[in-house]
Amino acid sequence: MTTAAAFRGRGLPQRLRDALRDDRGSATAELAVATPLLLLMLMLIVQFALWSHASHVAQAAAAQGLGAARTVAGTGADGTREASELLAQLAGGPLADPLVETTRDAESVTVTVSGTVTSVVPFLVLPVRAVAVGPVERFTPEERPVA
Repeated sequence: MTTAAAFRGRGLPQRLRDALRDDRGSATAELAVATPLLLLMLMLIVQFALWSHASHVAQAAAAQGLGAARTVAGTGADGTREASELLAQLAGGPLADPLVETTRDAESVTVTVSGTVTSVVPFLVLPVRAVAVGPVERFTPEERPVA
């Protein structure tokens, strides 16, 4: 007896139950739903790994700029230049549009590196910002004991 003949002899509720129990084609439907979700999850993992790497690159550049700007003879421009040079060497991929800002006063230096992460997932823009702050180096005369 064919499947069509088996359905003809039964009532509508029984035929509906039999049709819903049939698993033919369910694996294809599940795969069609699961594959894009799996690929999206994989792309998100790669995107956040790039964000982490870009954050470390920005922090390294800020620290490099701080080291150059806080010396006795250093200036804010020295800090910006050093940070920009390091970014040119390291951030060819993960950090897009980097911006370096350095402020120096008599007591402290602040170097800020900001930018965005190279996008793997469309329409997802992740910002990166790293700040390094430290005191300006200064020499103080050695105190001599009074005899």
